[in-house]
Amino acid sequence: MATVKRILCLANSRKLNGRCVAGKELSAQDVPVGWIRPVSAREHEEVSEYERQYQDGSDPRVLDIMDVPLLDPRPKGYQQENWLLDPEQYWAKVGRAAWSDLERLVDRVEPLWINGHRTLNGLNDKIPLLLAGALGSSLRMVRVEGVTLSVFKPGEAFGNPKRRVQGRFDHDGTEYRLWVTDPRCERAYLARPDGEYNIGESFLTVSLGEPYNYDCYKLIATIIEKGAGGGA
Repeated sequence: MATVKRILCLANSRKLNGRCVAGKELSAQDVPVGWIRPVSAREHEEVSEYERQYQDGSDPRVLDIMDVPLLDPRPKGYQQENWLLDPEQYWAKVGRAAWSDLERLVDRVEPLWINGHRTLNGLNDKIPLLLAGALGSSLRMVRVEGVTLSVFKPGEAFGNPKRRVQGRFDHDGTEYRLWVTDPRCERAYLARPDGEYNIGESFLTVSLGEPYNYDCYKLIATIIEKGAGGGA
């Protein structure tokens, strides 16, 4: 039997052929309880459009307040926030949050897990799996003064013409350069020429993705710019 959790959606990001949906659970008194990531029973746990849709067929958006039927907790390694969704029931939108609601949802200001490891184009963007195994969380919400978005072809030298969007920001005195998996942001900036674009004060949902080649990667799952409505 499903347990219905009320969640303020803070991510509906790209993951394989589906999405990674996550948010903060809200108590009956509308108090943030903790992170929840609804997952499917598939190998990589991505959530399909059918599994996450509302009864009218629409897709949950970032900042939606929604009731989500869940079957049981499915913690996996450092992704302790995972709950198995009920694929036979609709999700229900019950409200919408505003920018002013987000400050109370920000996590404690501290390093984004473990720093000091990087990819060719990133900075503090990965964690070796051997170290990540000791972590107890994989989702953070931070507030930053600004974000620089870079649109470029990271694999061009290796014959890959695909363009990507990367976000550069400072948090707790440390610079991060992480790939963006927020589909709304990707669509908006991939439509522009290659280059760097500065956006102002924003809330970021940062996710620690599944292991890949013995490392785990930090991703910008959502960017909610001040004055914008968010969404995916």
